[in-house]
Amino acid sequence: MSQDSVTIRLTQQQDYQFDIELGTGLPRLRGDEPPPLGQGGGASPMQLLVSAVGNCLSSSLLFALRKFKQKPEPLSAEVTAEIGRNEQNRLRVLAIRAKLVLGVPAASLEHLDRVLAQFEQFCTVTQSVAAGIPVTVQVFDADGRQLK
Repeated sequence: MSQDSVTIRLTQQQDYQFDIELGTGLPRLRGDEPPPLGQGGGASPMQLLVSAVGNCLSSSLLFALRKFKQKPEPLSAEVTAEIGRNEQNRLRVLAIRAKLVLGVPAASLEHLDRVLAQFEQFCTVTQSVAAGIPVTVQVFDADGRQLK
């Protein structure tokens, strides 16, 4: 996807709840802070950040495998953000860990070593986030074997 910019619009609904408009024809999202600040009536900014990393990594892995005409579906991902306090005692995302799981055994895929060595480099969001937050990526196949 080649774009020079991405613009979204946020409109406050009440307190810390915002409707997030992603663009024409796309459903709106609801963002909200968790209690006690907000009501937890939508995805928190941290959840949106972590989901963006996971979505980008999954898409990048899928794209790289499909370039070699491979069918790894269905892919899944579990992404965890470690939250803690910085030197100024402010809450921050300290690290992100992503676990990607292929929907098939590794033995059924060709060029997997090559794909695993480079797919992260093409993930725009993860590489951008990793400039400020350590991101660790693991990849497993459908049999539970760790590949990366």
